[in-house]
Amino acid sequence: MRAAAVLAGGGLVALPTETVYGLGADATSGAAVASIYALKQRPQFNPLIAHVASLAAAQHEGVFNADALALAQAFWPGPLTLVVPVALKGSVSDLARAGLDSIGLRVPAHPAALAILEAFGKPVAAPSANRSGRISPTTADHVARDLGSGVGLIVDGGPCEIGVESTIVACLDGPPVILRPGGVSRADIERVLGKQIGEPAAEQAENAVLAPGMLPSHYAPRAKVRMNAVAVKPGEAVLDFHGRIGDDDDNAIAYLDLSSGGSLMEAAANLFAFLHRLDASGATTIAVAPVPQEGLGEAINDRLTRAAAPREG
Repeated sequence: MRAAAVLAGGGLVALPTETVYGLGADATSGAAVASIYALKQRPQFNPLIAHVASLAAAQHEGVFNADALALAQAFWPGPLTLVVPVALKGSVSDLARAGLDSIGLRVPAHPAALAILEAFGKPVAAPSANRSGRISPTTADHVARDLGSGVGLIVDGGPCEIGVESTIVACLDGPPVILRPGGVSRADIERVLGKQIGEPAAEQAENAVLAPGMLPSHYAPRAKVRMNAVAVKPGEAVLDFHGRIGDDDDNAIAYLDLSSGGSLMEAAANLFAFLHRLDASGATTIAVAPVPQEGLGEAINDRLTRAAAPREG
């Protein structure tokens, strides 16, 4: 299947679902996911929904409690996304999850989408196939007019049956909550669960992005983050870009370069994984080199600025 081959090669595929057309990439590849952000323009590193072919495939990526399992069995395949804790052996990249320890999963109902997922055999990250801020696409023509040749392949599956995005329900600590209304009604969800379902707490809505459609989050490593560093101080770990700081062995506890060649796409793909690795080094501060404020650099700097923000306590 051509779509599976494009995905396997790191390319982008616009695929039809019953909700809207998705801009799909290999969710296990940070580089492939970074290309989604690049093509959609002015991106925020919000978590992306990982689409899989079955509940069994979803359970390889996330941990399902009784509520999540009941909802998956009732509504999958279908327009419901479940946000659950990430599984220890999950394969979805840090960038697709926006560095969170939770993951959004969905099994779409469209036969073309399911066929692509089954042929590819891995999770596919697929936000709506449109430029950021524009109207969500419900036909292949919408995708072609908005994204054009930036997509490796557009699979024409006809008009989307539902035409609005999936309902997103978080099944994490505490009772399940609706993070975004969509193709499955609250009443149907409550009927399956046998109880009322809540909204995210105010402090959660203000400070956490668990799924698309929510407000930006703070990605906070344990170490402090020092932005726009031009030199390393003793005891710091270094998150460099294009060799701007350099590897000072006498001072740096650990050193990683987001992209020695200056590629913002490579830097985006490496961002969360590298922060995790430097945070694990034992350094109390991570010195971050300046990153250009253009293209994907805007999103990279957004996440780094949030990581550097003062924290309560």
